[in-house]
Amino acid sequence: QVQLVESGGGLVQPGGSLRLSCAASGTIFATMAWYRQAPGKQRELVASITRAGSTNYVDFVNGRFTISRDNAKNTVYLQMNSLKAEDTAVYYCNAENIIGRPYWGQGTQVTVSS
Repeated sequence: QVQLVESGGGLVQPGGSLRLSCAASGTIFATMAWYRQAPGKQRELVASITRAGSTNYVDFVNGRFTISRDNAKNTVYLQMNSLKAEDTAVYYCNAENIIGRPYWGQGTQVTVSS
C-alpha cells in the first residue's frame, strides 16, 4: 500500500522558515514534488525533484525554497525561507511511481502570519 505522510507545517511569522517532510512508502518513486493550495485557489506546483536529483521550481519561489530528497529513506523535503503571508496554504506531497501514476499525501497546513 502506497502512503505519503507529510509533516512540518505550522504557524510562522513573516520572514521565518519551515521545513516540510514527506515520508513515502509502498513503491519506488520517480519524480517527487510539493504542491500547495490556498483558500479559494487551485492547487499549484511549488517544486519537483527527480530521482537523480534534478530540480524544478516555479517562479514565485524566487530562490526562497529548496527541495531535496533522500532516496534511501524515500523522503522528500521542502526547506522554505523568507516566508510571506501569500505562502499560506495547505502543502501537499506528490510522488509518481516509475510508470507515472501519481500519489498524494493528506496535506499539511502552513500559515504565515504575525
